Amino acid sequence: MFYMPYFDPTYVLILIGMVLSLMASAKLNATYSTYARVGSRCGLTGAEAAERLLRSQGIYDVAVRRVSGHLTDHYDPRTKTVNLSDAVYGATSIAAIGVAAHECGHAMQDAGEYVPLRLRAALVPVANFGVQISWPLILIGFFIGGGFLVDIGILLFSAAVLFQLVTLPVEYNASHRAVKLLDSIGILRDQEVGQARKVLGAAALTYVAAAAASILQLLRLLLLFGNRDRDN
Repeated sequence: MFYMPYFDPTYVLILIGMVLSLMASAKLNATYSTYARVGSRCGLTGAEAAERLLRSQGIYDVAVRRVSGHLTDHYDPRTKTVNLSDAVYGATSIAAIGVAAHECGHAMQDAGEYVPLRLRAALVPVANFGVQISWPLILIGFFIGGGFLVDIGILLFSAAVLFQLVTLPVEYNASHRAVKLLDSIGILRDQEVGQARKVLGAAALTYVAAAAASILQLLRLLLLFGNRDRDN
């Protein structure tokens, strides 16, 4: 006789999170690819645009550097560096300038002591630790009947979810600053501003999808383990 394997309905939450992440990633890649082929009228490279944006805001202690990889661009507040990927650093496209400007937006946040950025930086070690240790604690607690370990594991995972949520205003604010400044100092003009906004909007969707996936995962944990005391 054949038996149907047990189906955990909470897997649907994981599937939804995966679909959202894949859709956001596909949107970003398609949008970036489109505007990576559109040259800017100013002719500045991503690195040159970043330098001009930083100087326009009186920021002279931040260096612009090249890093390897695809869309690995980031701002590092520890080293005060705007790090641009190969496809952004030397490219003159709308996409490259938009991405470079976004990272400069983070440098501006840092210089202005933007509170959500400070909060996110403080959450980084807690979130990283939570991601690494939460599931082992939950599984160990489940198998040995240690409810307190499960609770600690869920709490640590919640810290990682909080990090994702705090990231949203940080990223949207950086993009808003970037687009506004690109327009005001004339690096991009007319429809170019809207095109850069589309690139950064697609990038922001990846953070929204990541936050949604994390929330769904937390909900799954609560559904799986939240009623264990009543079951015992």
